[in-house]
Amino acid sequence: MKNKSVLISGAGIAGPVLGFWLSRYGLRPTIIERSKQLRTQGQMLDIRGSGLEVTKQMELEEHVRSRTTKEEGTNFVDSNNSIIASFPVHLTQGRGFTSDIELIRGELVNTLYESTKNNVEYIFDDYISSIQDNDENVQITFNSGIKRNFDVIVGADGQSSKVRRLTFGKEDSSFHPLGLYCCYFTVPYEPADGTYSRWFNAPKGRAIWLRPDGKQKSSRALFMISCKPNGLEKLDVASQKQEIQKIFQDAGWETTRLLKAMHESTDFYLQTVAQVKLPHYHSGRTVLIGDAAYCPSPFSGMGTSLAITGAYVLAGELATKENHKDAFESYEKIIRPYVNKVQSVSVGCPQSSVGVWFFNKTIVLVNYAMRSGIFGWFSRLAPPVLDSSKDIKLPIYK
Repeated sequence: MKNKSVLISGAGIAGPVLGFWLSRYGLRPTIIERSKQLRTQGQMLDIRGSGLEVTKQMELEEHVRSRTTKEEGTNFVDSNNSIIASFPVHLTQGRGFTSDIELIRGELVNTLYESTKNNVEYIFDDYISSIQDNDENVQITFNSGIKRNFDVIVGADGQSSKVRRLTFGKEDSSFHPLGLYCCYFTVPYEPADGTYSRWFNAPKGRAIWLRPDGKQKSSRALFMISCKPNGLEKLDVASQKQEIQKIFQDAGWETTRLLKAMHESTDFYLQTVAQVKLPHYHSGRTVLIGDAAYCPSPFSGMGTSLAITGAYVLAGELATKENHKDAFESYEKIIRPYVNKVQSVSVGCPQSSVGVWFFNKTIVLVNYAMRSGIFGWFSRLAPPVLDSSKDIKLPIYK
């Protein structure tokens, strides 16, 4: 499919990676982004396994490593800030709670944009409002009223993908909330924040993960609450902050400091933790990648690597197959087993004081297994995030 036009919705992670490879293979990618500028807020990201291999092939590994947070590991702490268990990254070999490559989402988004802006057309402050598929091409109407034709449409616009809704209809069967909300925001750095991230559990399904930025300027706070979906994601930011204040104000630990920082933050972002599961990733001339197609949840530790890998595979298939149908089917055949394995990770926070106690004892057991040299054996019983490097063999495209 050389010299074909491809419209990609979403300038986050998967979209620019796809644009990078498509332009290298001789296709003509255009990326449309709803925001007026790059969206850099959100969680910390890690790159593992096949995602790291693709990054190397893009010759971006050194650049990405220079922008990592240098997080040395994760400490689980109690309400007195005493360490319950510690997981240094050098002992978990990057397969635990902290990856070998951890970076702020904005750093990766900016890196991918800078590496593609000269070879990929970017359109900001606009989005796809309608898709009209026909035998020859796809006619797209943008929200601005502009109409353009493309050979292929790619939805890389996140777990709440508009392209997915336009292509597949109602969300009920594809969007699966996992009973968890999380929010992210920046906190002014304090010396006690150190170079390890800290994880604290409180009763009533509450947890906090505080992570250093590597520059000793700020830390990134992640608040989690296990509960049934209650519309929290539909509130405006000010109302969301008030609800988080009510939920966490008696949680203990450092919540007073963190809640104060939350109200002062300008990068607050809240989302429903969910998985996206579809019987097919494509329909007609439209195909989905990344969270739009197979969001594994932020706590799988594999969302970024899955998005990068999926973009690489789709680009290669579009470049080497005679038509879009064969490319889409081959892409799905290659990536779906990897997706299924990643999406098997379960998440949740303990609801009671007994649950917190049990969680802490379990973490101590895992910590002992790691330090006593049986971590390799133990990891076979753990979620697939602990050993991601063997989940997929990357195809080689010329």
